Amino acid sequence: MSTFGKLFRVTTYGESHCKSVGCIVDGVPPGMSLTEEDLQPQLTRRRPGQSKLSTPRDEKDRVEIQSGTEFGKTLGTPIAMIVKNEDHRPHDYSEMDKYPRPSHADFTYSEKYGIKASSGGGRASARETIGRVAAGGIAEKFLKQVSDVEIVAFVTQIGKVKMNRDPFDPNFQHILNTITRAKVDSMGFIRCPDASVAGDMVKEIEHYRGQQDSIGGVVTCVVRNLPTGLGEPCFDKLEALLAHAMLSIPASKGFEIGSGFVGVSVPGSKHNDMFYFDEETKRLRTKTNNSGGIQGGISNGENIYFSVPFKSVATISQEQQTCTYDGQDGTLAAKGRHDPAVTPRAIPIVEAMTALVLADALLIQKSRDYARSVTH
Repeated sequence: MSTFGKLFRVTTYGESHCKSVGCIVDGVPPGMSLTEEDLQPQLTRRRPGQSKLSTPRDEKDRVEIQSGTEFGKTLGTPIAMIVKNEDHRPHDYSEMDKYPRPSHADFTYSEKYGIKASSGGGRASARETIGRVAAGGIAEKFLKQVSDVEIVAFVTQIGKVKMNRDPFDPNFQHILNTITRAKVDSMGFIRCPDASVAGDMVKEIEHYRGQQDSIGGVVTCVVRNLPTGLGEPCFDKLEALLAHAMLSIPASKGFEIGSGFVGVSVPGSKHNDMFYFDEETKRLRTKTNNSGGIQGGISNGENIYFSVPFKSVATISQEQQTCTYDGQDGTLAAKGRHDPAVTPRAIPIVEAMTALVLADALLIQKSRDYARSVTH
């Protein structure tokens, strides 16, 4: 479906090469300051054509708020936002009439609906994520206003080149405690905060681009200052909602939170996060954070951190031996414009989907808190 969330609900629309893409956001609290200027920075971070390492498609991705605000304030009614597609080239995809592109959604969409978009990836295109990022900007502003929540994502791996993300390493935990978007963006398009490997990541992408190929990577995200108590056992655990959100992003292939897969080799006596009373904050905290800020599916007030792998971009310019829809062997070389590595551009999308999950969870918990207060 194209709708995400329960109280803070987002419906996106649009295909890769239609006239526009965008979204409708319902459940935004009234009276909150909101203009296009609040939302544009994240859309600019995800837009194509930022670097020689990204697709040359030249879209400005300027967001326009169509409804739900007046004089810079939210009305509590649905907020509609639109971004026009200005540099689409449907003729680049004429071969799609004959060939389902390898590792794309052409075949599966055709099987599901009996029809598919004739150019680009349709709804499976990363252009669809523009609506998510616009909506995520609203969610972020709400979270910041209510609890000073900070959400920062960054690249931790490109191909075989990776920075340290060992959850048991104090140096990595220090990065999670201190990393900012300004620091991430200061590293250029690669968006890796570790200068010792960022240059090698760039070379890794350049190598595969030179081979008319592509390469994947990993995005790590941290959430700070999130209140305790968010998450809905049993099936809507907070990490389950985050995993759902991340795996809905095009090209994502997994989800790892806290100690993740590394944690399976650590005995419970060392893996357990021991509690202590923090005199400064006057609340219980944990000495370590192997749980990744969530226990029993509910936020515990510590940093939430997780990683998402993104596969190598499926659209490459190399000739590939495949077959047509009617089963005839053939050769396909993509003509469309594409990223040799999508990972750096996924940063604001990961942040946006994180914000959407947390804004929804916070509104649900606030409703519960109010109900509890009036029944005691």
